Amino acid sequence: QVQLVESGGGLVQAGGSLRLSCAASGRTFSNYAVAWFRQAPGKEREFVAGISRQVDITGYADAVKGRVTISRDNAKNTVYLEMNSLKPEDTAVYYCAAKIYPSGSYFSRSDRGYDYWGQGTPVTVSS
Repeated sequence: QVQLVESGGGLVQAGGSLRLSCAASGRTFSNYAVAWFRQAPGKEREFVAGISRQVDITGYADAVKGRVTISRDNAKNTVYLEMNSLKPEDTAVYYCAAKIYPSGSYFSRSDRGYDYWGQGTPVTVSS
């Protein structure tokens, strides 16, 4: 089992940047594929970005592509989400999620594809 704790959220003006962190404890984090999801008020949770456990295959939602970068530092058991050029529509609670997949180059874009979740960190982008 792995425990996930997100941090780094907050209030930022449109056009600003934030770096979210997802710190893991428990099992070896390098064995897990990790993804970030977000849920805005009144909306369903949606995929933001994902990273595989090996060779760092990454993928992004169209809504954030070019503005967001996911990365991992396995030595620190942490996955990051660097967000730039933030827009008011990026306002949401951001969650990280993890799962061990047999393939080292796979991650899921579905929230049903993850076993472990953090508590979320809120991001508010003002216009």
